Amino acid sequence: MHISVVSPVYKAETIVDELVLRIINSVSKTTKDFEIILVDDGSPDNSWESIERNCKKDHRVKGIKLTRNFGQHYAITTGLDYCSGDWVVIMDCDLQDPPEEISKLYEKAQSGYDVVLACRGKRKDSFIKKFISLIFYKVFNYLTDMNCDPQVGVYRIVSKKVVENFRLIRENSRYFYGLVQWMGFPSTTVDIVHGERLEGKSTYSFSKLFSLAIETIISFSDKPLRAVAVLGLIMSTIAFVCGTCIFIRAAFLGSPVTGWASLFVSLYFLCGIIITILGMIGVYLGKTFSEVKKRPIYVISTKVGL
Repeated sequence: MHISVVSPVYKAETIVDELVLRIINSVSKTTKDFEIILVDDGSPDNSWESIERNCKKDHRVKGIKLTRNFGQHYAITTGLDYCSGDWVVIMDCDLQDPPEEISKLYEKAQSGYDVVLACRGKRKDSFIKKFISLIFYKVFNYLTDMNCDPQVGVYRIVSKKVVENFRLIRENSRYFYGLVQWMGFPSTTVDIVHGERLEGKSTYSFSKLFSLAIETIISFSDKPLRAVAVLGLIMSTIAFVCGTCIFIRAAFLGSPVTGWASLFVSLYFLCGIIITILGMIGVYLGKTFSEVKKRPIYVISTKVGL
């Protein structure tokens, strides 16, 4: 197989037909030897029925149905575990990633790159989503010492070598973009046109985006732990200096220790810091607990064509 196209599907029953048609028309211009793997990520609508219908119409279309909604990055992992192409295209199903740009990604990859990212010059997303994305990537890049571009999403083409190494990473916390960059293969970007969403709206609510951000940062960085350790050292130093000043003042100047209100405020402030630090440590321990259980990354209900 020369090219595989992997796309996670969620709430896209009316989009699947056009998605498959446009992918076939686009990839056929590059090669006739290709496959399309659609992964139903526990979609609550009739997306799986649409996938099955397309699998029956064209043997190059293959479907995987997960038992429940595991999440976009887990669905991508599923598709990458089952694809067989020398080159693999990963794209969303909402057609904001135009399939017509696949040839551009493929041509750039032939210049010696294992990863070619699609850079969306003008994103057709809401202001709030773009703003949250910008903030997330700035914080993520600072904490992980990576250089992820907020204009780049899932859409990309990667070589078989990248996929084989990605399959070796079996940690439960999945962030596809970060894991691919962490591997360090030669990569570049290609400017593409970001399409309009055909219907509906993004299923990533603010709470989901916030949870994803926390989980991703914890998975890729221990800087928050080091930061709270430094904060604790600073607070201890300040407390020691203040205590020394109060002792000297009382011993040599005879000044009484006053200010019960400020004392209580200080106690509550320090207790808040301590609880925050313990909470952060608890989050990291929770992630460690999830990893050591070694549960499967995903569970498959049905496969068609594989």
